[in-house]
Amino acid sequence: MRIELPQVLLPHAGYPKVAVVLGSGFGGLADSVTVRADVSYDEIPGFPRPVGRIPGHAGRLLLGEAAGTPVAVFSGRVHLYQGVSALEAAYPPRLAAALGAKLLIVTNAAGGLNEELVPGQAVLMRDHINLMGTSPLIGWPGPEGGTPFVPMNDAYDPELRALALDASAEAGVRLREGVYAGVIGPAFETPAEVDYLRAIGADVVGMSTVPEVVAARALGLRVMGLSLVTNVAAGHGLGHEEVLERAALAEADLTRLLLGILSRLS
Repeated sequence: MRIELPQVLLPHAGYPKVAVVLGSGFGGLADSVTVRADVSYDEIPGFPRPVGRIPGHAGRLLLGEAAGTPVAVFSGRVHLYQGVSALEAAYPPRLAAALGAKLLIVTNAAGGLNEELVPGQAVLMRDHINLMGTSPLIGWPGPEGGTPFVPMNDAYDPELRALALDASAEAGVRLREGVYAGVIGPAFETPAEVDYLRAIGADVVGMSTVPEVVAARALGLRVMGLSLVTNVAAGHGLGHEEVLERAALAEADLTRLLLGILSRLS
């Protein structure tokens, strides 16, 4: 699970306090970073090499400051449906822990399941349901040997959620809490699957994030999660291009929200 810090990043060991993984709709934060280092994922030995590039995921690690907080910003991620394992998909929090970060903010675009949610709305993750059929902990003996039975009852830190809600009120960005269902993708959900996800208590559904959160908790990082509702699941048959268009419309609000959160963590 733990990794050695790649040589290219050794000069930055111990620098970032907060790591942020940027999903679709949240990429505007990258433009607000006072950059100390800008490294392509391709330059980082060990970073997973997925099949193909997904639009909206730049594939760069930025180290610097945002809203006065030392950050490691992962601009884009890899997904299980790109042919990587759950352990490989969890590389950003593993690298963040190696850099010395203590807190991880994960963000994503998601389909809305709760009928009260509308496209463009932000959701603060209070819990998740892992429907990916795998875990980044498979095959890991744990920090002291044996099986790593990592507690997940507090996966999404209550204090950080309260901080995010305060920041959203000040930023004028509507934010409500919800449960994220993680599925493997890349096909969007069928109407029957949407009914199932609603029945088991999910508010939003997406194809990422869960492996990152599980790994982060196994490594002792505190976690905050944010989703952007870009479409109604199984509702309008949006393709990935339309999802990106919806995400772009919300980018300014989401950047303001993230900067408000980071300012409270400085």
